[in-house]
Amino acid sequence: MKSKLTNRLRPLLLGALLLGGAVHAQVQPLDRVVAIVDNDVIMQSQFDRRLREVEQTIAKRGAQMPPQQEIQRQVLERLILEDIQLQLGERSGIRIGDEELNQAMATIAQRNNLTPDQFRAALARDGLSYEDARDQIRREMVISRVRQRRVAERIQVSDQEVRNFLASDLGKLQLSEEFRLASIVIPLSDGASPEEIQTAERQTRQIYQQLRSGADFTELAMSRSAGETALEGGEIGWRKAAQLPPAFAEMLGRLPTGGISEPVRTPGGFMIIKVLEKRGGSGAQIRDEVHVRHILIKPSEIRNEAETKRLIERIYDRLRAGEDFGEMAKSFSEDPGSALNGGDLNWVDPNALVPEFREVMENTPSGQLSRPFRSPFGWHILEVLGRRATDSSEQSREQQARNMLRNRKYDEELQAWLRQIRDEAYVEIKQ
Repeated sequence: MKSKLTNRLRPLLLGALLLGGAVHAQVQPLDRVVAIVDNDVIMQSQFDRRLREVEQTIAKRGAQMPPQQEIQRQVLERLILEDIQLQLGERSGIRIGDEELNQAMATIAQRNNLTPDQFRAALARDGLSYEDARDQIRREMVISRVRQRRVAERIQVSDQEVRNFLASDLGKLQLSEEFRLASIVIPLSDGASPEEIQTAERQTRQIYQQLRSGADFTELAMSRSAGETALEGGEIGWRKAAQLPPAFAEMLGRLPTGGISEPVRTPGGFMIIKVLEKRGGSGAQIRDEVHVRHILIKPSEIRNEAETKRLIERIYDRLRAGEDFGEMAKSFSEDPGSALNGGDLNWVDPNALVPEFREVMENTPSGQLSRPFRSPFGWHILEVLGRRATDSSEQSREQQARNMLRNRKYDEELQAWLRQIRDEAYVEIKQ
């Protein structure tokens, strides 16, 4: 149960702080600053806790520990990037209230089929403080919303891009296999010189030869990769070929499970990919679709979280009193893709939606309103208009293509944005 719970919590408890052990009576050394990041600091105690958590994660994987200096460098870089994003969230007025945080904790417990008390006990058995885990979830929620505002919301996919994608050989693979992947990334900055490109390519080739000679991919990812998931052995989760840089598409079709790609140049540098698992394939599948419409209200620099919640609750009261949903969506909804259509999202595949929206939609009977609820996009009210079982219709194919193109653009844009905010931040390392 212990390892199973820890694995399920890992995406939400990324970098969760470990308990420091029993309290001792002797005098403890004073804390000190290890890095100044814009208007904030990273303390030695914070760095030490995160370092212990990473080392424990590596030990649980049974992998060889990378050099201590390399682990410390990557942990500090991760803390610096997190701190920059948290400060952006603070300046943007992003707040996670206690009620919303409690709901998130309850959702995690529910997904693991645990009561709140059982969840606390399970965390303690895994060596996690409930309060520290709760604080880390708050941090992750803030970072998620900062990325949503700064990266995801500016990504646009045109109808012509969707049509071109579906007509391409790559687009025809959209219902093909999915791959669970890990990556090793050797980055290149914008405007890299020919010498820098040659150096990065040479480093990537050396890593590739080590892998061909039997070196462990996880260990090399942790010690050599600059990817965001390097300390997780480079694992990036499930992807379709279409969600990756085009150069990898044909390679994935030929690689067996456990296979490793040759180095490929991408917009952000050079990358090597390993296929951990495969699933799916074949043709169209029957699936459930839901006809739903919604109203979205988003916090902003001029309207904080509490004011946004009060506004969505007033809209909910007016809908309950009989006002027309479509007209209210046109007047108030801040979803540019559906507001002018009265909030109508048409028939959607629940699996294409964020978990918070999907769960509320699944628990709302046809013809009824949901209560206001929070997702990474903001506060919603939804109304379920109908449900049906369908095969992979043309509309569904287009939506899948749009999602894949958005995911591809998001992955590339996120890496570029992270490099940008890191370059623009004032960082002074005191170690």
